[in-house]
Amino acid sequence: MNRLKLEIEKAWNKKNSVWSTDEHIKNVIFQVIEYLETGSIRVSNYLNGKWIVNEWIKKSIIMYFSVQKMNTIKLGPLEFYDKIPIKNKFKEKGVRVVPHAITRYGSYISPGVILMPSYINIGAYIGKNTMIDTWATVGSCAQIGERVHVSGGVGIGGVLEPLQSHPVIIEDNVFIGSRCILVEGVLIKEGSVLGANVVITASTKIFDVTNEKPIEIKGIVPKYSVVIPGTYPKKFPSGIYHVPCAMIIGKRKESTDKKISLNDALRTHNLSI
Repeated sequence: MNRLKLEIEKAWNKKNSVWSTDEHIKNVIFQVIEYLETGSIRVSNYLNGKWIVNEWIKKSIIMYFSVQKMNTIKLGPLEFYDKIPIKNKFKEKGVRVVPHAITRYGSYISPGVILMPSYINIGAYIGKNTMIDTWATVGSCAQIGERVHVSGGVGIGGVLEPLQSHPVIIEDNVFIGSRCILVEGVLIKEGSVLGANVVITASTKIFDVTNEKPIEIKGIVPKYSVVIPGTYPKKFPSGIYHVPCAMIIGKRKESTDKKISLNDALRTHNLSI
């Protein structure tokens, strides 16, 4: 891996035209993407208590787009025209895929994953026994843990550039409610439960209202948080208006069954969505 990293860093400083004409560089790029495909490497790893971004892998993905040529892809009566192949051989991978789920080559889908009609982009990582429900989208380089439920219509953004930026990361045993939107490298930590329609960006205010005074945070949902959408007043030249935020209204016990439903988690806090 160190050799590949050095090769990519060296090639990155050359012009785009060199990437597509130098066969050695192309082979190195293809090898990196193959390792992403098999889960041997990841765009982001959890090391020493924090998530680390592997910028050289992001560079490899960008270079891959440059060296790949457009091709016609036929799936029965359906036809596509794109640079990136579509992942296949799901039976051998132990992955259940319901038509019309689409997964791009260079993403990794772990055994036991269920893909309802959804879309997974290159560089994404999906952990074991996770459910990606109908019309959910997982953007490039997004990292999703094990036993996560991504409900219908959820939008998980991709962060390929800037290179140093974290992708959206969802840790193990998280429940993401229907139509949530998570973008700009937000981190949803282990065991959290997000109610329907929660929107979190890097600048979204997240208020922990479980104590006498609210605590404001941004970009991260702490472990075992139960989160619902909310609003807060903000003054503008024309008056005071309410703008969206996310609210932590309770904690999910670590001992709670990992398969607890969203409704059960919210019912514990006398809420329904």
